[in-house]
Amino acid sequence: MPGRRGEGLTLASRPAVLADVPALTELMDAAIAELQRGFLDDEQIAASRAIMGIDTQLIDDGTYFVVECDGARAGAMGFEERSEAHRIARLGGLAVHPEFRGRGVADEAAPLLRQYLLVELGYHRLELACYGFNERAIRHAERVGFVREGVQRRAYLRHGEWQDAVLFSLLREDLEGC
Repeated sequence: MPGRRGEGLTLASRPAVLADVPALTELMDAAIAELQRGFLDDEQIAASRAIMGIDTQLIDDGTYFVVECDGARAGAMGFEERSEAHRIARLGGLAVHPEFRGRGVADEAAPLLRQYLLVELGYHRLELACYGFNERAIRHAERVGFVREGVQRRAYLRHGEWQDAVLFSLLREDLEGC
């Protein structure tokens, strides 16, 4: 996946390799801890890592990417094929290291991933979902061109309470507006 320069940052997104696993695990642990506010035990953290894509299979498959800024691992993002027949990919696992937040890293990385998936790999549709209370994720999805499709009511069980999911999509033909 190509790199990009802007706002004093050199941004490169590249497929993750096994050597990235420790750094990605640390990054995801920080993201999980922030999102879950420290209520997870070790088993739940391991399950969350698996859900967010930090395992060697996804890395081997080339579906997880490291976001680098000025040579440092600044974040990560990934996707999974949801439907081969319908050419749909589901995005997930976006995390930005706290030292790089507020610098537009995720907003610069997202177009690289969407270009790669929609143009280079030929997907027709990208989908993502986030907690309804995660305003930062919702604002990010909207800023980078995703269209809000609706709310999946009471979709996720979090700390014993059901939470809504906000659903977004981006179609290949939407790229003209991005």
